[in-house]
Amino acid sequence: MHPGAVIAVGLAALVVSAGAGWWLCALVLRLADRGGTGQVRRAGERLRGGTWIGILERLAVTGCLLVGQPGGVAVVVAVKGLGRYPELRAGDTPGVSERFVIGTLASMLWAGGVGALGHWLLTR
Repeated sequence: MHPGAVIAVGLAALVVSAGAGWWLCALVLRLADRGGTGQVRRAGERLRGGTWIGILERLAVTGCLLVGQPGGVAVVVAVKGLGRYPELRAGDTPGVSERFVIGTLASMLWAGGVGALGHWLLTR
């Protein structure tokens, strides 16, 4: 594959992962809170920086898969879990752990899918 095409596919995958992933995760979190008590939405106030953490997480996961290093995803998951441990352990705000799990799974699934597709395009 031409080097310019490799760069284009890689950049496109990263942009789609971060940009569309932000929209998708926000939608999933809204759907998770629909018909509920609003705990998942209010938990977002406790988990400050979640939007930026999610964007960086998707970039890291997609990047690891693009370069053929899926083991790097484990590092991303570990760093995120350890970084959020104090908020999750406190347990003083209902919905915090649910928001964390729902947002993380939606984000990781999206980033993993985009990264796998990008890797397939680069290696076929």
